[in-house]
Amino acid sequence: MKTDPGAGPTEAIPPHQPLLSYYASPQDRFAFVRQLFDSTARSYDGINRFLSFGSGAWYRRRALMQAGLRPGARVLDLAVGTGLVAREAVHILGQKQDVTGLDISAGMLRVAQDALGIPLVQARAEALPLRDESFDFVSMGYALRHVSDLNLLFREIHRVLRPGGRLLLLELGRPDSRFGHAVAKAYLGGIVPAFSRLAGAPARTLMTYYWDTIEACVPAPEIQQALRQAGLEAVRCDTEFGIFRAYMARRPAG
Repeated sequence: MKTDPGAGPTEAIPPHQPLLSYYASPQDRFAFVRQLFDSTARSYDGINRFLSFGSGAWYRRRALMQAGLRPGARVLDLAVGTGLVAREAVHILGQKQDVTGLDISAGMLRVAQDALGIPLVQARAEALPLRDESFDFVSMGYALRHVSDLNLLFREIHRVLRPGGRLLLLELGRPDSRFGHAVAKAYLGGIVPAFSRLAGAPARTLMTYYWDTIEACVPAPEIQQALRQAGLEAVRCDTEFGIFRAYMARRPAG
């Protein structure tokens, strides 16, 4: 039995417990995250290339196509950042105007505007200032851990998707194996933050926080269940190398 996404309030599901070594209280998290991304917008792409060994563009484009993105679709890229996922969507679609980016960070949006020139909106993904059933495809790249409530996010995604519309969430998840976790922690929790220090203290803080949110994030089955509770179907999670996760789902056609 599917849950009716409009059937009233549901229990909040934060992606992780508050990380109070970074902010004083849970209420301060949003301002902390926005400021962190504002202050690292200009260095973010360089850090990302190092983090992904230069393979990020290929992986993002392949994931978008596997999730069903095809020319003619209208795309909403949540947490667009500097436009890394949106850029691959534009490449697939061939039309900049068919991709809309949304982010809480004005700094990230400025970089995305300079790089892509697509329509952009500054807002929270949990409260989209967009019409019902206005997009064929919604994407989000490595930002699920930065929202306040998975239930709110997924219900908003369901609302703005057209019937039959598709969703792709790219994430990094805590590896299940002891060896995989040790390798990921050494690289993402040690080497990447140390390298990021070359771009300034905020960049190092960002990447240290990035790893800590991966460590603390709710497991994949809970994310998949929240997607179903929001009324989405055909939910799946493809995992590569124990850490790269691509969550896919769609809004029912009827």
